[in-house]
Amino acid sequence: MAKKCEWNTPFKKQCFVTIGVCLNMSGHGLVMGFAAILLPQLRKPDSIIPIDESSGSWIASILGFALVAGNFIAPTIMAKYGRRTANLVSIVPMLVGWFCIIIATSIPLLLFARFLQGISMGMSATLGPVLIGEYTSPNNRGAFLTSISLTIAIGVLTVHSLGSYLPWQTAALVCAFIVFIDLLIVIYSPESPSWLSDQGRYEDCRKVFRWLRGDGEEEELKEMIEASVILRESKDEANLSESFLKKMKAGVAYFNNTVLKKEFYKPIFIMMHVYTLGQWAGANILAAYTTDIFQNVVGDGTNIPLMIITLDIQRIISNSCAVYVIKKIKRRTMLFITVGINLFAFLSIAGYTYCKAQHLLPFDHPAIGILLIHIHMFSIATGTVPLPFIIAGELFPLEYRSLAGGISVLFLSSNLFITVKTVPILFKSVGIYGAYLLYFAVVGYCLVIAGLFLPETKDRTLQDIENEFRGRPLTADELKSVQSLTSWKQHSKDRRCSSPLI
Repeated sequence: MAKKCEWNTPFKKQCFVTIGVCLNMSGHGLVMGFAAILLPQLRKPDSIIPIDESSGSWIASILGFALVAGNFIAPTIMAKYGRRTANLVSIVPMLVGWFCIIIATSIPLLLFARFLQGISMGMSATLGPVLIGEYTSPNNRGAFLTSISLTIAIGVLTVHSLGSYLPWQTAALVCAFIVFIDLLIVIYSPESPSWLSDQGRYEDCRKVFRWLRGDGEEEELKEMIEASVILRESKDEANLSESFLKKMKAGVAYFNNTVLKKEFYKPIFIMMHVYTLGQWAGANILAAYTTDIFQNVVGDGTNIPLMIITLDIQRIISNSCAVYVIKKIKRRTMLFITVGINLFAFLSIAGYTYCKAQHLLPFDHPAIGILLIHIHMFSIATGTVPLPFIIAGELFPLEYRSLAGGISVLFLSSNLFITVKTVPILFKSVGIYGAYLLYFAVVGYCLVIAGLFLPETKDRTLQDIENEFRGRPLTADELKSVQSLTSWKQHSKDRRCSSPLI
């Protein structure tokens, strides 16, 4: 009997649930890459939806506004109804958005569809790293988190390839089918064991944890449940007043106390800069304005659709290598190496395009520009896209994971909007060389901050990372004094579990 079930190992189960999260995250690549095939087709004279430069930039960048809305929605659902439920909810606006695009005949409907997709992206950006971090084992966590960026890259390649040969409506239909497959996978995925423990559902927690991890990580399960029991007992003992005003005061007092804790504000400060670095490093710019960048750097004398597909294939290959390398190399080391290459690419492309515009090059060939763009993409695929998701999945303490994750992802959303919206303006006013120098400065600053404050997280438990931010382990008395962020919203019903510990 055991031999018949050998295929159903904990690792394969972790792969299954990770696929459900990653396919949702691949929507980032599908949606951002769709702009690169949609806008050139809409600019054609026979387009059913004629656009100008302003409306085109809004179609590409409205995602940034919607991401903020998704950032606020996700933490509430994650904390109150569970990670799996939040994952299901985030898929719905993405699916509706694709169907709206399929039937769109006007700019307002396109903007509405992209706004819905942005909400979905904002929710999944907050949820994805957290859910994978809670689903997977510490020794495999880095590789699984890196797979987020791999599926995003596959999403970009898929939609660019479709758009090179098919009308944008047909490409949108294929994307909708991919999202529907993801919906089926998430329906059959379990809830996060961490959330089940936080809700006092200890037996369900044990079952799901052992289903995902097997019987080899009992110590982590024991520590998680023990901490949850102490926290839940402290909520009951607090016996908050039924007065709404007093509940509000208790909530404000809790928030004021929370924001002063190192384990709360330090990860947020770090992720503010890491997310900013990830957005200004150029991933979304290359995905949404691929054609424009090739025209500015290489010129019109090459087969640009083929160059775009080749670039996307290189991104997937590089990202696949990163999945393996991330298991071998420390996070900080990989961050400095890949971002260093990214900075080199920015300077090289800025210098090359400036000299090309001023006719200062003694020799020029399209291969030079193509090579520089590929170096830039290599740095993105191996570092600046996967590392923010990896670090986000490892940095936040369990108690504040939803709130802190939502706050920090706001910087992903706002910077995504700023970078994508300003591309046409910057390219027109200061040229691609001026824009890339600006990107160089922002990414360089963020790298310095990350180098000063980011701890090494490779192969460490989430509790160990939290203790480092705090400066010491949490004592039993301190655990008892901690109250959940939602405890002031809803009074506990004096429920105690008999013998919940292992």
